[in-house]
Amino acid sequence: MPSHAEAWRQFIAYLTLPRVGLALVLSALAAMALEGIFITPFSVLLGRTLVVGLLGLLAFSAAGQWPRRLPSWIARWLLQVVAVVLTVPLATLLVYVVAVGGDLESLLNSQGKVMGMIFISGSGLVVAPLLAMASLYRQRDAEARSQALRFDLERSELERQTLDAQLRLLQAQVEPHFLFNTLANVRALVETGSPQAAPVLRSLIAYLRAAMPRLQNEAASLGDELSLVQAYLELMHLRMPDRLSFDITVPVDLHALRFPPMALLTLVENAIRHGIDPGEEGGCIVVSASQDAGKVRVWVSDSGVGLTQSSGSGTGLRNLRERLKIFFGPGARLDLSENLPYGLRAEIEFPLP
Repeated sequence: MPSHAEAWRQFIAYLTLPRVGLALVLSALAAMALEGIFITPFSVLLGRTLVVGLLGLLAFSAAGQWPRRLPSWIARWLLQVVAVVLTVPLATLLVYVVAVGGDLESLLNSQGKVMGMIFISGSGLVVAPLLAMASLYRQRDAEARSQALRFDLERSELERQTLDAQLRLLQAQVEPHFLFNTLANVRALVETGSPQAAPVLRSLIAYLRAAMPRLQNEAASLGDELSLVQAYLELMHLRMPDRLSFDITVPVDLHALRFPPMALLTLVENAIRHGIDPGEEGGCIVVSASQDAGKVRVWVSDSGVGLTQSSGSGTGLRNLRERLKIFFGPGARLDLSENLPYGLRAEIEFPLP
């Protein structure tokens, strides 16, 4: 049940300019229709119908708010219609009483004025209830559509929260995977006694210090991801300077696109681990992207050992496919193919926002 203040606000809010204007127009049309049977000047007749129309509108709006609590056997809409039906003859009587200076006896003794009251009240009683019911129907229809929109909005919000939760869960799985892979590379250097172990370890610490905050950045862009990839490949190049080369060529206008953190880095990690590391001669990693026909393609290709049994069946790729669909929608995909004459090409495709 609304408070008194809220009921007053709703009462005033209902009296919008379009509603008041419609009441005045319909009252004027009633005056024009009755003009032929009245000897009263049109301006006087118009004034009386306008007053009756406005009072009917006020009664309709007031009955929508008061009394604040209704018995269970009467509906609010029925009360509003009854209020209009009662207001029309009472308002007509009021304007005529004012017109005769409050002399009710002279008013009742004037046949012309009594007939005028009957014509104005009768026409009002025919039209006003129909207008009230039409207004109620439109009001109920608008409320139903507004409620349907609220339900749709709440459902969309719940779906978004569910997807965000799934994305955070997948992200939580990615971070340990990323750290274990990187640390495994450093361990290999330490175990072999390589002089590069210490510089690589220092670079790794600096890299992780810069990279970790970005992993939780929900507004990450493709440019941010390319910066991570660049740092990671430079780190790996320190580890195997004679066996790894790389090239990153992505159009600048694509850098601002939203992109899931660690998605591209996962592919580069796989290229190092499954393509470059196993081959005696190493290879080259190329990271690039293009935009065509409303779709964006980002790929990582290497000239390593190519497709092997372990290249496309790992948890990382399965996890990445799920993250891409949650992040970009069902139109996103990840494909693996041979990179002729040697190596593997991993390509992410997603619709342009």
